Amino acid sequence: MQLLWIVLATFVVSIGSLIGIFTISINQRILQRLLLPMVALSAGTLLAGAFVHLLPESILELGVKPPLILTMFAFIGFFLIEKTLRWRHCHDESHCETHTLGYMNLIGDTFHNLLDGAVIAGAFVASFNLGIITTLAIIMHELPQEIGDFGVLLHSGFTRSRALLLNLFVGLSSVLGGVVGYYATAVVANLSPYLLAFAAGGFLYIAASDLVPEMQKCTSLKKTVSLLFTFFLGVSIMFLIKD
Repeated sequence: MQLLWIVLATFVVSIGSLIGIFTISINQRILQRLLLPMVALSAGTLLAGAFVHLLPESILELGVKPPLILTMFAFIGFFLIEKTLRWRHCHDESHCETHTLGYMNLIGDTFHNLLDGAVIAGAFVASFNLGIITTLAIIMHELPQEIGDFGVLLHSGFTRSRALLLNLFVGLSSVLGGVVGYYATAVVANLSPYLLAFAAGGFLYIAASDLVPEMQKCTSLKKTVSLLFTFFLGVSIMFLIKD
């Protein structure tokens, strides 16, 4: 039953790749209005998901020190991955000039999605509620990311139909990551809490290095207040979902 939920959850995350369809039909001005609130909501859910759910669950199983050390190394690891693969989650197509290699972006996203799947698997193995919480946090992040990835591919010269197809194909790699992660937890005893700590490091890195800096670009007081409200809405969602 756990495997079924893992496959369903990772498939739902993968379907987020189809968000590119909406970028075709939505007016650019409307799209820009939606992106920053989505980024703020994502930042709130990722930060709270890491601190309120993932780390406490991992610490409960492993004690305090091992999860914190693993979270730190995961944070560093995600930084190295980003630098090595030029992995960057743009949320505004006009700021994606550095992404001249669309295929490099696809490689980075494939690796990212495999990790997402493994993290979801580890969360569901720990508990059903934690699996739902982790899936929700990842989906919140995937929405603005997939819009950005779609823009990167278009900027790199892909046609819209090809960009959408490749995005969907890469997105489905999270299902593979989920299946592999599930069987890995069955073979390696007590793997799940380590995956949760690793996920916490990834969530913190993405929020701190990518999402929060995007929010800081807003200079309007009114918009900033609105973004803070959306950010705390994301935090509140994670607090309201109980294990």
